Amino acid sequence: MVTIAQPGLAERLRAGQRQDERGNLFDADCPTRLILDRIGDKWTVLLVILLSEGPMRFTELRTHLGRVAPKVLTQSLRRMERDGLVTREVFAEVPPRVEYELTELGRDLLAPIDAVRLWAEEHAARIVANRERHDSGPA
Repeated sequence: MVTIAQPGLAERLRAGQRQDERGNLFDADCPTRLILDRIGDKWTVLLVILLSEGPMRFTELRTHLGRVAPKVLTQSLRRMERDGLVTREVFAEVPPRVEYELTELGRDLLAPIDAVRLWAEEHAARIVANRERHDSGPA
């Protein structure tokens, strides 16, 4: 997969934005949007929750996630590793064993993800009812 960087993103970060500065979500060129895309991805959310229990192997993750293609899971884990949210450790065994684990940054993401998870679980029935009412047409 080829990733095309936004023009000027690296330069802007090197030139002025310190690590402790906040981004501007409403600036179309701000890296905050890229990060929000990652956090908003359903597989990232589910993987962070699963890995909060500790290191897991690829097959364990796939079993818990259910309907995810191996290619999609691999891509999600690679993106999360690239972003510094997970680590991938390969053990020299036959067959090789690979485990994924949340980094400190990934664990820091648990609180906001858990808040969204709790909100979704609490309001799921209400949202489903609203959808059904909306889709059934005028009353």
